[in-house]
Amino acid sequence: MTQKRILSGMRPTGSVHLGNFFGAVQNWVALQEEYECFFMSADFHALTSEYRESRKIAQFSRENIADWIAAGLDPNRATIFIQSHVPEHAELHVLLSCITPLGWLERVPTYKAQLKELESKGVDNYAFLGYPVLQAADIFLYKGDVVPVGEDQIPHLELTREIARRFNSIFGKAIFPEPQPKLTKTPLLLGLDARKMSKSYGNSIELGEEPTAVEKKVKSMFTDPARVKRSDPGHPEVCNVWTFHSLFNTTDRHGQIGEECRTARIGCTDCKGELAKKLAEWQGPIFERRRELLSRPAQLDEIIAAGTDRAKKIAAATMAEVREAVFGGR
Repeated sequence: MTQKRILSGMRPTGSVHLGNFFGAVQNWVALQEEYECFFMSADFHALTSEYRESRKIAQFSRENIADWIAAGLDPNRATIFIQSHVPEHAELHVLLSCITPLGWLERVPTYKAQLKELESKGVDNYAFLGYPVLQAADIFLYKGDVVPVGEDQIPHLELTREIARRFNSIFGKAIFPEPQPKLTKTPLLLGLDARKMSKSYGNSIELGEEPTAVEKKVKSMFTDPARVKRSDPGHPEVCNVWTFHSLFNTTDRHGQIGEECRTARIGCTDCKGELAKKLAEWQGPIFERRRELLSRPAQLDEIIAAGTDRAKKIAAATMAEVREAVFGGR
């Protein structure tokens, strides 16, 4: 039985942080056991907002891929590559942009919100508006059957499906399948300041960060704002540190910490100290694997090159079908 195919990616706009891991990478590691997976460092997508810092994107792409592998992605089971190394992504994006109505893009629910959030980066450009079209091209090149998404990303996927239907209808060939959503549940992991964990906010813990730096960051985390004194009873359900414990401590101990917090038997300093220790135990093996891989750049180059070769072969075959449908062959 042929495996169904998945394409997913991450924008290399900075180091991979814990939010990225629990929001995407952890799920990728599980998916590679069941699907034929393609995971890309989406550097074209990164350029839509980071064009002023474009020289950093190549470095982040390599480091991100090292993070993914250190966290459990297997280059022998998944195709790992850099988006811009496969120029067919850009070519198909241009062709799809010709058939995608402007109104479809303007009604994407997250567009206006992201436009405001990233206003300082000057994202009032065509590429940022056309982001979903490039996303559709990414999926179509590999004829992805399934796309891992959260509930909030369903509208993006529906737009991809609409573009597939429109292309197939206009050019009279069912080249692109309509990808189905694979809903993924991810824990809500906020940043050090209890806002969304984001590279741009500077409130993240990086996956490959030095253990001493991680400990310092954990000790700076916001806790229950209503707990002023050590003797005050706490409210763990509103404390970000307690949420972190749910991921890095045992289930039983997580519950115990909650009770100790409510009865003031544990203070915030001790609570954060225990979290720092547990996080270091979890993160240590990933940190060492990442360091080892980055110390052997030739090996990392080989992994990326092998993934790119495989991606190119499939993308080239798809584009041959597309050119035949659009231009009658070239």
